[in-house]
Amino acid sequence: MSDLFTAESIISLLTLTFLEIVLGIDNIIFISIAANKLSAGEQPKARNIGLILAMAFRLLLLLGISFVISLSKPFTHVDTGWFKAALTGQSLILFAGGLFLLYKATSEIHHKLEGAPEGNETGSTKGRATIGSVVAQIAVTNIVFSIDSILTAIGLTQNVAIMMIAVIVSVVIMMFFAGPVGRFVNEHPTIQMLGLAFLIMIGFMLVAEGAHLSEVVVFKQEIGTVPKGYLYFAIAFSLLVEFLNIRLRKSQNPVQLRTYDGQPRQDGLL
Repeated sequence: MSDLFTAESIISLLTLTFLEIVLGIDNIIFISIAANKLSAGEQPKARNIGLILAMAFRLLLLLGISFVISLSKPFTHVDTGWFKAALTGQSLILFAGGLFLLYKATSEIHHKLEGAPEGNETGSTKGRATIGSVVAQIAVTNIVFSIDSILTAIGLTQNVAIMMIAVIVSVVIMMFFAGPVGRFVNEHPTIQMLGLAFLIMIGFMLVAEGAHLSEVVVFKQEIGTVPKGYLYFAIAFSLLVEFLNIRLRKSQNPVQLRTYDGQPRQDGLL
């Protein structure tokens, strides 16, 4: 325990906590958009459950660091001449998670812009999600984000106690801000569209990273990665432009997106 109070440990803790929050931004975006399928009263519960699951997954992975490290080791090699790969557990999880995000984000965009008003059919609630289904989607995404987060933490420090404290502190901070972020996303349709676009970018990044970690070579061309700094810059710049647009157009009514009861809200909210 005395090692936790050294200057080096404190700096590592602060740095890792900051990185965990940054890496958790995409998780918060997905949780906010997924929880938007629920009623206003159920959304805070879904967000809190999602973030608690995120913390639980990370802590469990930290307790099994040897298992996490083993995921980065190839378990089979594929060579068909034009296609080569050294498949790892980590790369397959990232690849599958990226495809899942691409599918979910595209489906959400389609529903909000062109989805059929299913909820209007004789009082049907077919389009309304349940907490269980939303939490299940959040749990699947958390697995992907948790592995990426823990591997980053392992690269920064080998002190498990510091990593656990950083995870807990970062999740508590995210739980505090998840509510305001969720409400802001719900009240501004363009922010929600940007969030879905970000998820498409993140999904593509995960697919590329999964292929890169598997050392995939297609027709003698290696698959590279998308630097996360570029991704976060694009997100930050897009949000800055949209915040300026919101300030300049306060008096205008925002465009209405379709909700999961099949109708756009009449109060200006999503």
